[in-house]
Amino acid sequence: MHPILAARVRVLLYLVGWIPILALLDYVLWTSGGVSWMDGAAVLAPACAVFAFACLSPWPLCRVRPLRLSAAASLAFTWAGAAAAASATFAGAAWISGRLQGRPVLHLDLLFGMGIILYLLSAGLHYTALAADASRAATLSAVEAHALARDAELYALRMQINPHFLFNSLHSIAALTTQDAVRAREMCLRLSEFLRSSLGLGDREDIPLREELALARSYLDVEHVRFGDRLVVREEIQDACQECSIPALILQPLMENAVKHGVAGLVEGSIIRLAVIRVGAEVHIAVENAFDPDASVDRLGVGLAHVRRRLQVRYGAEATFHAAASDRLYRVNLRFPCVTLTPGRNLT
Repeated sequence: MHPILAARVRVLLYLVGWIPILALLDYVLWTSGGVSWMDGAAVLAPACAVFAFACLSPWPLCRVRPLRLSAAASLAFTWAGAAAAASATFAGAAWISGRLQGRPVLHLDLLFGMGIILYLLSAGLHYTALAADASRAATLSAVEAHALARDAELYALRMQINPHFLFNSLHSIAALTTQDAVRAREMCLRLSEFLRSSLGLGDREDIPLREELALARSYLDVEHVRFGDRLVVREEIQDACQECSIPALILQPLMENAVKHGVAGLVEGSIIRLAVIRVGAEVHIAVENAFDPDASVDRLGVGLAHVRRRLQVRYGAEATFHAAASDRLYRVNLRFPCVTLTPGRNLT
């Protein structure tokens, strides 16, 4: 079915659009002589109503006969025949309308010629509309393909976090078993609690910041068993940020980096400072820790590289990631839009 015929409002608007065409045809007949504008309008109104629907017939023909240079002759023959048939219908409708009303019907040849022009213009508009639809569909397909690729990359990046974290945690537990079996057992229990919480996320790509903070604290509980008083955490969390959405498990790699390259590398340990504030429509996160400047450490390891890439894929230019060391302090800064999740909605 033609899209115009799918709704009564569209049909009405389409017929209203033919009023200027009716006026133009009436003017042509009037200037050609022999027909008053009133007689012309009375005769042409029913004929134009019939011809208006005839001009919708190119829709299926345009779909089955797309424009191709190799089929130019065949297309020309097809459209010439269709235009002649539709124009003959137009002229015939005008003749019948005039006879039924007892009004003079002149210049049928002129109406036939103008009918051909109008029909071919209609065919051109239909081809243009179909080309626009095809372009729009191609654009939507490209956007959808890009979104699917982005989601796949985000999923792959997230799935790399747990194996990386597990490797480090199991290595720590193995070291503790030879030194303090009780602490090793406690670390196993806290690790299982953290994994239970992280697995509970399911396929949720974004979660409220309050949930992400709880996961980060659960991870730090695991590490606190290992480092004891050497690991100190100071938080500055604004309440205005609690419900802002954040990519799941994006804080844990920041904490892990601070522990691995800060707390673990210093005899006296380190204070990890976590600040989360809202600035306008954005969330700003900063993680700071002391580190040993003499240690040869890759400052942007696997975890931080994944965080940066996830932000880039998820938010594009709307997010920033910056990591730098100065004065024995290592600082990571994140910035991304604050969007509040609604129930049952997951931003991906």
